[in-house]
Amino acid sequence: MRIAALQSELVWEDHETNRRRFAEKLWAAAGAGAGLVLLPEMFPTGFSMDAERIAEPADGDTVRWMVDQASTHGLVLAGSMETSSAGPLPTNRLVVAVPDGVLGSYDKIHPFSYSGEDRHYGRGADFLTVDVGGLRTTCFVCYDLRFADEFWATAADTDLYVVVANWPRARREHWQVLLRARAIENQAYVAAVNRVGTDGNDLDYAGDSMIIDPSGNLLATASEGEAMLLADVDPEEVERVRKRFPFMADRR
Repeated sequence: MRIAALQSELVWEDHETNRRRFAEKLWAAAGAGAGLVLLPEMFPTGFSMDAERIAEPADGDTVRWMVDQASTHGLVLAGSMETSSAGPLPTNRLVVAVPDGVLGSYDKIHPFSYSGEDRHYGRGADFLTVDVGGLRTTCFVCYDLRFADEFWATAADTDLYVVVANWPRARREHWQVLLRARAIENQAYVAAVNRVGTDGNDLDYAGDSMIIDPSGNLLATASEGEAMLLADVDPEEVERVRKRFPFMADRR
C-alpha cells in the first residue's frame, strides 16, 4: 500500500475553499499511486473552537465530498472535521471514506483541554481499527498522541497508526519524538499529517509530517511548506519486526 500525506495550509473556517484545494491535490496523490491519502485534523476549517457554527452533519457536505473523491480516484481518504453529534457538543471526528461510502469514523478521545477544546467538543469513547488494503489501520487525532496507553491498547491488532493533526510549531519537538516513540514501542508503521501556515488564532504550524516504519526509521518527512509525502508500507514488515524482536510479549 502506498500512503500519501498531504501537508497543507488551511483557509480559516472556509469549508468550500479547503475542499476545493484538497481536490486539486488529490489528483497528484492518485497519480503517484496512493491507495490511502491522509488530510490534516479539521481540514475543512482549521482548529476552530466555534464548533456549533461550523460543525456539519455526520452525512454533510464534507463527508459526501470525501466519498466522492475516494470514488473518483479509487482510493481511501482519511481526515477529521467538526461533526454534529447526538450529544450536547459536536465532536472532532476522523472519517475514513472509501469509494462506496464511509468505512468508519473515530471521535477524538482526548480533546485538547489546554486550548479549551473540551469545552466545545465532546469526547469519543471507542477506538477505530479498519482494514485498508490488508493493513490493520488504527486512527488517532493530534493530542491523542501524548497518551501511549491508547496506542498500547490497540497494538496487537494494528499494522499502521494514522495520526492527523494541527500541532503547533511551539511544541514541534514533542510531535517529532512522540511519533517515532509510538512506532518503536508498538513495532508498527505510523503515518502522521500536520498542517502548515498560521491559523485564525495566530498560531503557527511547522508541519513535520512523517511516515515511519516499525523500527522507527523515517520513510518520508517534510517541514515548513506544503508537501505531499509518499511511502510504501507492508504488513509483512510489521510481522517480521515483531517476530525478530518479540518485545510486546514482555509487556505487563
